[in-house]
Amino acid sequence: MSKLIEKLMERWGVESYGGLLLILLIFSLTGITVLYVRKFIFGWLGVNAETPLLVEIAAWIIIVFPAYQVLLLLYGFILGQFQFVWNFEKKSLHRIKSLFVRGENPHSQP
Repeated sequence: MSKLIEKLMERWGVESYGGLLLILLIFSLTGITVLYVRKFIFGWLGVNAETPLLVEIAAWIIIVFPAYQVLLLLYGFILGQFQFVWNFEKKSLHRIKSLFVRGENPHSQP
């Protein structure tokens, strides 16, 4: 387990266990919060078990994905890790973009 923790710290450029715990807390809070946002908005829109899968997927992409990104930045700002979260977001979005754009290397840095 300690090798995994050390690998995460090295990969993310985190120097302390407290910093790593704070970042993991940010991801946890964001995930929990976005579930509540999804439940509220899907309920408001009437998305339920009867809704066709394609409509639900479209709603997920249009609503939940952007909400997660905004919440991640918000929690990062509140908990003093905005720079890390901002850089993480840029890398993640660049990787997603590279899936749809021809000729880009998905492993290149932005």
